[in-house]
Amino acid sequence: MSALRARAVTLLELLPRPLDPVRSIKVKIGILLVASGAAGLAYFWLMIGWLPPTTSITAIIGALLTSQVLAHGMTRPLRDMTAAAKAMARGDYSRRIRVTARDEVGELGRAFNQMSADLDAADRHRRELIANVSHELRTPIAALQAVLENVVDGVSSADPVTMRTALAQTERLGRLVKELLDLSRIDAGAHTLDRERVEVHGLLAEVVAEAEVNAVAAGRSVRFTSSVGRSATSVVADRERLHQVLVNLLDNAVRHGPADGEVRVTAGTSSAGLVLEVRDEGPGIDAAERDLVFRRFTRGERARGGGTGLGLAIARWVVELHGGTIAVVDSTRGCRIRITLPA
Repeated sequence: MSALRARAVTLLELLPRPLDPVRSIKVKIGILLVASGAAGLAYFWLMIGWLPPTTSITAIIGALLTSQVLAHGMTRPLRDMTAAAKAMARGDYSRRIRVTARDEVGELGRAFNQMSADLDAADRHRRELIANVSHELRTPIAALQAVLENVVDGVSSADPVTMRTALAQTERLGRLVKELLDLSRIDAGAHTLDRERVEVHGLLAEVVAEAEVNAVAAGRSVRFTSSVGRSATSVVADRERLHQVLVNLLDNAVRHGPADGEVRVTAGTSSAGLVLEVRDEGPGIDAAERDLVFRRFTRGERARGGGTGLGLAIARWVVELHGGTIAVVDSTRGCRIRITLPA
């Protein structure tokens, strides 16, 4: 059956296309009606031997005029799509076409509008990325340049404090580059997980130790506490990626929490699997923004402390790769982010 279908498709491709040079579909419809009407009248004349010329010509002209009136509504969406496509080639993705038909042209118009909306969103995200990355790069580069200029000019000496400041700005640049690389992997869908049995207590100890160093480098005085439930001993996961997610969440908690506040990370279990939570004592996240903060380039009101808006999007990507979920849950104080990984 498939062989017959393939042969039929091949035969259809070999059929001539005499109307291809005609540049208007309305003219093509008119030619189609005139040609088919003339063929029918010719057969009538051949069989009967008589043809009323005035009536025949009038019928063909009437059919031609009717086809042009009706074809206007059929071809208008195609003309609108042509104009919108030319505008999109110039970078204007705001054009939409009016779609009222329920036929194939209507389906094409709706698909075109959806494509235009997607391209508009992608272009807007690209512009936001350039603006956010430019802003985030400018700050550490300017700070690093100022430190090095002071050392070169002799204003300050290359003592450990000065070098530690330069190192902190360099690490900030490194984190930004890493986020951008992760973003490219998200778009390409090219990353796979290196799963292994991860001991939860040791993982949290490493994460808290790194977060403490980052907090000191950022000049923030924060207390870290951690607790692991008796049943939350281990999980099968990509240790490096899970470590990255937790460090990112702790850094966000430090940045948005109060000075001398507390950041708490806990591990427990539920019927769904391992549950990890990070809590701070900051202003929290409004219910309307709880889903938005996990979208790329969206930083919300908590973004006043800085950041590209990529960290939480990458965290959700990593958690979903593990088959888990991440969400902001209700809390009596501050922000509370919960990660659930399948057992």
